[in-house]
Amino acid sequence: MNILIVEDESRIAKRIERMTQAIFGHRLHSLTHINNLQEALLFIENHTLDLVLLDLNLNGDSGFDLLTTAVSKSFHTIVVSAYKDQAISAFEYGVLDFVPKPFSRDRLEQAFNRAVAKEKIATNVVKLLAVKKRHRIQLISVEEVLYIKGAGAYAELILTNGKKELHDKSLEKLEQLLSQTFERIHKSYLVKMSEVKEIVVQSGSKYFAELKNGERIPIGRTKYKDIKAKWY
Repeated sequence: MNILIVEDESRIAKRIERMTQAIFGHRLHSLTHINNLQEALLFIENHTLDLVLLDLNLNGDSGFDLLTTAVSKSFHTIVVSAYKDQAISAFEYGVLDFVPKPFSRDRLEQAFNRAVAKEKIATNVVKLLAVKKRHRIQLISVEEVLYIKGAGAYAELILTNGKKELHDKSLEKLEQLLSQTFERIHKSYLVKMSEVKEIVVQSGSKYFAELKNGERIPIGRTKYKDIKAKWY
């Protein structure tokens, strides 16, 4: 694991570091602490990461200014903050977890387990997906996404207006964040179930989800019964 801690209070950062080292042990490849927004942004752009632990108040700067960049990347983000009233907004941006200060080792470990075990987070209500564009980050409403197609280490968002956008997160990571709205109906597809018009069965045990716009998305044979039960 390559982990970045973005925290302006040295005492808290050292506590997070100690706990992180104890929890991950030999699985921890690198652990970096940065105490300000600009250095953190630069580090994120130039290093491969698996996880970012982010405070929302950074010497007067807002962690939300980093959040849009962070959630557009391939790694997961966990917010560690005393500002509990900001939790809903953080989840809407697509963070994996919100750990309120003061926190225990058990609570931090629970957040880490969600990242490592690829656990779906039923409490998340993601409203925005951040997509990297040239020199900027574009926020796309989840309402505009019809389905998501796996594209190797990336994922392709197919939107209601017919456009396609490439997201740096894998299909598996987006499935964790969007489990309330989308279903994994195939190894390569996440589909917004509210857009499914009907389930089509063809000869040769081929199954499809027909969307309201007429598109047909394949349903994996092993997932058909579960998807059918949820849809009906």
